[in-house]
Amino acid sequence: MHPLQSLIARHQQGITCGVTSICSAHPLVIEAALRHARCHDLPFVLFEATCNQVNQDGGYTGMTPADFVRFVHGIARKVGFDPARILLGGDHLGPNPWTALPAEVAMTKAETMIAGYARAGFSKLHLDCSMACADDPTPLPEAIIVQRAVRLCRAAEAAYPQAGGPAPVYVIGTEVPVPGGATEAIDGLAVTTPDAALATIQAHRAAFLAAGLEAAWMRVIASVVQPGVEFDHHNVIAYAPANAQALSAAIARQPGMVFEAHSTDYQTRTALQALVRDHFAILKVGPGLTFALREALWALDAIEREWIADTQRAHLRATTLTRLHAEPKYWQRYYHAQGEQLHIDLQYSLSDRIRYYWPDTAIERARLQLFDTLRSNPPPLALIGQYLPHALLALREGRISNTPDALVMAHIDTVLDDYLHACH
Repeated sequence: MHPLQSLIARHQQGITCGVTSICSAHPLVIEAALRHARCHDLPFVLFEATCNQVNQDGGYTGMTPADFVRFVHGIARKVGFDPARILLGGDHLGPNPWTALPAEVAMTKAETMIAGYARAGFSKLHLDCSMACADDPTPLPEAIIVQRAVRLCRAAEAAYPQAGGPAPVYVIGTEVPVPGGATEAIDGLAVTTPDAALATIQAHRAAFLAAGLEAAWMRVIASVVQPGVEFDHHNVIAYAPANAQALSAAIARQPGMVFEAHSTDYQTRTALQALVRDHFAILKVGPGLTFALREALWALDAIEREWIADTQRAHLRATTLTRLHAEPKYWQRYYHAQGEQLHIDLQYSLSDRIRYYWPDTAIERARLQLFDTLRSNPPPLALIGQYLPHALLALREGRISNTPDALVMAHIDTVLDDYLHACH
């Protein structure tokens, strides 16, 4: 049985347990998550890549699915974490990267993509064909969405034996916004109705069985719904359990299935615990972790300004902002302000478009210089306490060393801790 099926079985037996789905390709976030899992002796850790991050064309990370597996496993070996305890998932696998193309062309590319994920050893696959392609009607009828999901499942089923691992589990359904985050401020948010959630499950079940995919259907573990959580650039819509009780009750009657909640970033620890209790047992988080990464990097930049002579400074923050203005392609669809408000959005928006820029050559060069300088000139406790108080606590307790890498990961741990308490 797949580890996620075992977890869901325990959840349905009344044990309040869930799983954190970490959707990030940043090496420091991945290393922090692996060290955190090792520290707390977790049986496994789940990383996910989206169709936009990783695909046969490279995605915005430049990685294929096989590249991503090697990337994550390489970090695991570095920190002494057994790669066998790493689960990999593919999120929003469908035609989304190619919606400017005719549907048949886009779906053929999507089939190639999901086969590549399955062949590389990704064993949790989210089938998401909800987006309209160039010659599709808008909105896309659910019958077409379901039939396209069947196509992708069939491609994955044909490919996964080459990985030599367990048969993949599947997630169906989708949520708004599409991968990448909201493009506008969110005025209101409707919780998925129980009828709509059950209709999606039933439509997929019928289509899978009609296509001869009974065995694959038995491995569908979750459906993505909207429990009433979301964030835009500056606001968070907090989980309100009372609004989702009917939806929560609906999934409890579906053997072997839970709900998957996306955009749980920035929810409080209490809200995350309530989500897991209410059967939203797979909690996706991505920008919340890279937002914490950015907080820590800006803190180190501030420490540098106070601790290091100007001629030796890396000026990471200034370099990053220069590159954001020079290459606006990852944020211009999302941020529409000008002047000082744009300055705030670029750095502090909760949608965290800055995460797309960390691999930039100039930015990474400045980060490496900053880390080298602070490694050679460790800052005093008082400065760490001023800018990274959570990391200072870990340092004082002897859990980390006074190195920039450790300080950054200790700050990321504050987010991971909230998910740990919710899921375990």
